[in-house]
Amino acid sequence: MSDHYYSEKPTVQSERKTWSFLLKGHLFTFQSDRGVFSKNEVDFGSRLLIEAFDLPEIEGAFLDVGCGYGPIGLSIAKYFNRHVDMIDINERAVELAKDNAKLNKVENVEIFQSNLFENIQEDQVYAAILTNPPIRAGKKVVHQIFERSFDHLSDGGELWVVIQKKQGAPSAIDKLNEMFSEVDVVEKKKGYYIIKAKKC
Repeated sequence: MSDHYYSEKPTVQSERKTWSFLLKGHLFTFQSDRGVFSKNEVDFGSRLLIEAFDLPEIEGAFLDVGCGYGPIGLSIAKYFNRHVDMIDINERAVELAKDNAKLNKVENVEIFQSNLFENIQEDQVYAAILTNPPIRAGKKVVHQIFERSFDHLSDGGELWVVIQKKQGAPSAIDKLNEMFSEVDVVEKKKGYYIIKAKKC
């Protein structure tokens, strides 16, 4: 089986690199590595999601699903000063995210390995869930993220998703409309859609 960023244990040899990026007005220093998603820079979709995201109307913690080395969860935690749980199936990504939290002095996060929502407590709910889903893992996995996110959102909570039109944004919107009472495309840019689905 070939090595993907959504592999649990990447087999590609580690080769860490360090670089800086401005997100939400804060300069972050990130360590990244081979075997994780977008290892050379913060990808455009994640940047668009970070900049578009706004606070939901309710209090509560946030969840970053598929956090990678941490740009979404860490920047949101730092800017909004809310607790953020960050999960990824990829153990290398999880270790990087933990190191990047320390490197950037972001303490209001908890980062742990989880295959989708496997290690999230059944009764745990969030005010917002953010995801740049692993498109290459397939539509079934992406739709599973949507379904489980609905289960783990508080009433009034919001799921924020970034997805490219050519990678299934229209079908993602259809799927979200089956579950959520309010689904809006918050922003479109360079073929990327930022979708907000609210649980009412």
